[in-house]
Parts: sequence; structure tokens; C-alpha cells
Amino acid sequence: MATEVIQDAVGGPQLLYWGAGVITLLMTVVALCFLPSLRDYWRQWWVMKPIPGVSPCLPVLGNALLLERDGQGFFKQLQTYVEEFRSWPLFKLWLGPLPVMVLYHPDSVEVILNSSKHIEKSYLYHFLHPWLGTGLLTSTGDKWRSRRKMITPTFHFAILNDFLEVMNEQGSILLEKLEKHVDKEPFDIFLDVTLCALDIICETAMGKNVGAQENKDSEYVRAIYRMSDLIQQRQKCPWLWPDFLYMLFKEGREHERNLKILHNFTDTVIAEKAAELENTKQTTHDGNCEEKGSRKRLAFLDMLLSATDDEGNKLSYKDIREEVDTFMFEGHDTTAAAMNWALYLLGRNPEAQKKVHRELDEVFGNTERPVTMDDLKKLRYLECVAKEALRLFPSVPLFARTLREDCYIRGYQVPKGASVLVITYALHRDPEIFPDPEEFRPERFFPENCKGRHPYAYVPFSAGPRNCIGQRFAQMEEKAILALILRRFWVESCHKPEELGITGELILRPSNGIWIKLKRRPEAGPE
Repeated sequence: MATEVIQDAVGGPQLLYWGAGVITLLMTVVALCFLPSLRDYWRQWWVMKPIPGVSPCLPVLGNALLLERDGQGFFKQLQTYVEEFRSWPLFKLWLGPLPVMVLYHPDSVEVILNSSKHIEKSYLYHFLHPWLGTGLLTSTGDKWRSRRKMITPTFHFAILNDFLEVMNEQGSILLEKLEKHVDKEPFDIFLDVTLCALDIICETAMGKNVGAQENKDSEYVRAIYRMSDLIQQRQKCPWLWPDFLYMLFKEGREHERNLKILHNFTDTVIAEKAAELENTKQTTHDGNCEEKGSRKRLAFLDMLLSATDDEGNKLSYKDIREEVDTFMFEGHDTTAAAMNWALYLLGRNPEAQKKVHRELDEVFGNTERPVTMDDLKKLRYLECVAKEALRLFPSVPLFARTLREDCYIRGYQVPKGASVLVITYALHRDPEIFPDPEEFRPERFFPENCKGRHPYAYVPFSAGPRNCIGQRFAQMEEKAILALILRRFWVESCHKPEELGITGELILRPSNGIWIKLKRRPEAGPE
């Protein structure tokens, strides 16, 4: 089996004859590179001995050879493990020399997320650094606190109101694209919604209209998908962890190619925005100010270019790029997935869709005017739909932290240095908290039904000190775009859940797309 794994990892027969010996050699190198001392490794192993775990577990290799390489197979495997250990508060996996505690019960999750000590992201996030640097998602300690404080004002109500204007504009373009599918054959809506979300984040985060919706074959989107796949593969294969070894594999070279595409995209936009800002300063200095009363829409990048850190220093180019890259990835991919899953679920549940339509008619009547902040407040049932969709299909299906000190989870000691993996997808399916967990029931999120619910049973945006800074932006975008689509169309989903091919990589995606049929309202049928 070891021979097959290493051959598969390389993608060719050239290492076939090295077999298990090569993997053992590589894993020894990994152990030497990443274990501070053998004593720490043995202490972790001994402390965690009472915790149930996946077997067989090999010395140095751990469970690494057991794990499926493709995202779809690995995600199914994780679900199987959770069901196997559901009666326990946690279980353990060993990724080579790295111990990973897997959490899926609210009480267990609360211990980690509610703590101000356990805020450091897992070592597994190290493989995001070449792409995202140590921005808000991946940084820790003083740097994270400083960036969080600096970026929080970006999501002030007045700025979000400007962003809603962009969402309406880009949503209108999406509607025109969808019109050609009305009363036609089923089509995959996933990319259409993703490109709309990409246009929204480009304009709100970077002040740049890139016209992604006009170009269905987006090199940037393809690079993000492939990079997500490569990063997750690397996380599961400890022999790919050292950079000098990774570059010997075809995945390492492909990683570099996609990294160039992603960084070139943001480099170009940052350079254009910096030049525009400089030009504006010059124009203002020369006295040619814009006419009184006109107002420029500020983007996240405008604020970064003029921001200073706690010491009063301006951010470096590297600092700016890592935050822009982080917001570009997190700000479009997660939201696009959430909107797609909501459409899929409404298309499978016509009664819920009729309730959404009734609410939309009450708020908007027969008009096609833009969505306002006041409208969003009134769309309470649609908000419950979006929340229930995120319960069933959380955009981020799992995330991880590193323990910087020993802690106890439901009576089990977990040692310093261990990674803790929260499986949101499984947490949201706890039958004791969400009866009939596979059923789509937006009513679960009516205020009266949320009373007394464990605060860590539902964490689509994480929770505690490191909760998602952009969750208000994401919720606003989801409701606005869904409202635009559902005011005009009736949606029918064409896939059963088992046909979706759910892939849990960095983002929860359907590998087979979201295939739907569209009808124009009100011809859709009785409301």
C-alpha cells in the first residue's frame, strides 16, 4: 500500500521501486524537521493514549496512509469516523508526527473557541502562507490583534451600505445571465453565482470592476479551486510538508504555477489602485477637486493603503497583499458556496420557497427596485433559510487550532502542541440539538426555537475571539442576491443529495455542480 501511495502522490512510476522504504525515509525527515524533540512527541503520544483514535496508527507515519487523497473521498471518510466515534466527545488522528483531536460536540468545541488562549491556527494552515501570507486568517498573537483592530472599522454600517450598492449592481448582471435559462434545460448555476460573488468582492475589497461575470472561463477562479485542492492534499500527506521535498513532486510545481496566477491578479489590482490614489492626491493638490456633493465609494484596499499599525507605521506592500489575498479568497468563495447551497435547498423544498416568495412580495410588491438595508431587516424568513442552509452545508466544513498549553476536553487531557480540528459539518448535525438533522427546516432559526440552544452548536462563522470578521458582509450579500434571484424566478433542483459529490476542501463544494431549472414567476405555480 505504501508503494501505491507514494507512486500516486508523485503521479508517475519513477518512484515505484522505492516503496515503503522511501515513505519511511521521507517521514523520518519530516519528523526531524517538525518535532522540537523526541521527548515532546512521546509525551503527546502518552498523554493522548486514553483518547479513542483511528487505527491502524503506524510509528512516525500515524494514520497518513489511511486517508483518501481526493477531497470527496476524504470528506466521506471523515463523516464515517465521526459516526463511529459519535458517542465519544472527541477522537484522535495522527498526521505523521502531528496529533489531531477531532471535535464535533458543542461542549467540546466551546472549550477551544471560547478561549482567548487557543487562538493560534493549526500548523496545517502553514500551507496557506505562500498564498495568503500571515494575514487576518492565518496570523496570531500581536500581529493578529493589531490587524483585527485595524480592519474592524471596514465593516462599519455606513461602509456596508455602500457595499450593498455594489451587490445590487452585480446582482442585476447575474439576473440577465439567468434569464436565458428560463423554461430551458437544467444548467449548473454554481459558476454563475461564484463569478457574481467575485465581481462583488473585487469592487468592494479592491475598488476594481474586473467583469468576471462577462468571462465565464475565469483563470483566477480555476486557480483558486486547484490551489484549494492542492493545499488539502498536502495537509494530509506529511511527506509533502517540507518545502524542499514538495518541489520534487509534480504537485509542488503545479502549486507554484497557480500561486503566480493568484498573486499576479492581486498585484495588478493593487498597483492600479495605488496609482489611482496617488493621482487623486495630485489632482486634489492641484486644486482640481471633484465637484461638491459627489462622493467616492471607498474600497477595503483604499483603507489599507492609508492605514497604519499600532506603532503608527504604514503597512508594507507585503502586508497589504496578504490582507487583500485573504479577503479575495474568503470574501467570495465562502459566500458563493452559501448562496448556491441555499438555492439548491429551496429548489428541493417548494413549500419553503413559496414562503420566501410571499415574504418577498410583502416587502417589494411587484417592483424590481434595488434591495435596501431596511428591506434586508424585513426579510426574516429568508434569513432563516440562509442560516439553515449554512447549518446543512457550512461554507467552511472544518477548521483547526493549535494548543499552546495543555487543556481538558470533557475529562480528557489534550497536550500542548496538538492540533484541534472542529468539523462544523458534523457539529451542525448533532441529532440531540437538531432533530432530524438532514431535514431542511428554516423554522429552526425562528427566535423562539433558538432559545436555550447551546451557543456552540451552530458556528458557520466560527465563534469566540476569532470569529469571522466579515460575517455581516457575507449575510448581507447572501440575502441581497437571493432576494434578487427569487423575486424573479422559481427554482427547481435536479440533483438528489447523494448525487452532489460533496467535497470538503477549504470550502464545501458540490463536485458535480448545482443543476437547476428556472421558471419565471408567477407562472411557477400556485403560491
